[in-house]
Amino acid sequence: MTPVLEVAVHRRLPGFTLAVQFATAARRVVLVGPSGAGKTLTLRAIAGAFRPDSGRIAVDGHVWYDGAAGVWVPPQERSVGYVPQNFALFPHLDAAGNIAFGLERPRSDESRRRVAQMIDLLQLNGLERRRPAELSGGQQQRVALARALARQPRILLLDEPFAALDAGLRRRLRRTLLELQEALGFRLLLVTHDLDDARALAEETFRLEAGRAAFVAAGGRLI
Repeated sequence: MTPVLEVAVHRRLPGFTLAVQFATAARRVVLVGPSGAGKTLTLRAIAGAFRPDSGRIAVDGHVWYDGAAGVWVPPQERSVGYVPQNFALFPHLDAAGNIAFGLERPRSDESRRRVAQMIDLLQLNGLERRRPAELSGGQQQRVALARALARQPRILLLDEPFAALDAGLRRRLRRTLLELQEALGFRLLLVTHDLDDARALAEETFRLEAGRAAFVAAGGRLI
């Protein structure tokens, strides 16, 4: 199959060189590896928050970065949903406000419809007016997912999304994520240290070591 996700990212940093390269047609890809291997930097490069020195990033034929050709699409113009490790919710906004943030016209009828759809899909009904401090960890996670998905992204990037959650909630959110992907059709790239996450979610898994990526598994079967 033709790769739909192409990632070639090279960046020299003090004491560390990121040289990640992989291409895949899988709809659900997991990156594993030790801390400091470059997993988060790779996600940030795809999202446009981290600019490589050279390389190429393309999703479904849409080129977002090509160092040789001088192509650089700014983050706001990339069809990306990104949930960082700390969720990055705005403490002064309620759940609905956080979900609407980033939509082109957050007060429009279309945006209100999109927010309502996300609230239903993520089972956040009744929590719309609560601020992040009034939500549990699992509820904050679902708000962060809803905000990322409200933009109808081509690809969803998740950085250790379940790290602070208990085992039962992790299992439920894995199922929710699979159901959301089936319903909305986005591609998923997930960073995790948890092998159960990889087994449950991955169609393909790549391991990062010292800034480099290697294919290690297909279909959730880790080797």
